[in-house]
Amino acid sequence: MLTFSFTSNSTHEKKIVVIDAGHGGKDSGVKIDEFAEKKITEEIAQKISLLNKNDKIQIVLLRDGDNFIEINDRVIKANELKPDLLISLHVNSSSADLTKKGSEIYVSNLNEFHAQSSEIAEKLKTKLASENNVKQANFHIIRDVKCPSLLLEVGFLTNAEDKTYITSDAGQTEIATKILGLLSEY
Repeated sequence: MLTFSFTSNSTHEKKIVVIDAGHGGKDSGVKIDEFAEKKITEEIAQKISLLNKNDKIQIVLLRDGDNFIEINDRVIKANELKPDLLISLHVNSSSADLTKKGSEIYVSNLNEFHAQSSEIAEKLKTKLASENNVKQANFHIIRDVKCPSLLLEVGFLTNAEDKTYITSDAGQTEIATKILGLLSEY
């Protein structure tokens, strides 16, 4: 059984969890029909913040609105907050295989918090009932932030079933609730 606990980077009374809504502003990310990744990730991030009722967890949104933030600025801002965890939200696509579906979680093996990040990612994978394995990637946002971190692809916008789920209010609320469920266990 996997268990993890946040290791505090400072003397926070609350655990600080940074939610990075991927893309924004001039960078829409994946776009299919009227649905854009930047909007989907922003809506899920806002739901995480609004639904958080745990007084021991402070949710901080790196992007609150449709604004563009350079990736280096995201890392700097996150590190200034000295968070206990960072989750970067994204939406996947696969034009080569429209049957690909489900969430995918990435951690960086170049981040000093790799073991903790992997443990948290496995726990989140279980919460999300994802059939996809946790993967290694060295995306700047999860590699250079100074805390456990993961990048969550919430689903494939190119898959009809995932598209319906991740663009619906109910689906986004469920994703946010599952993320908060993970956070509130610890």
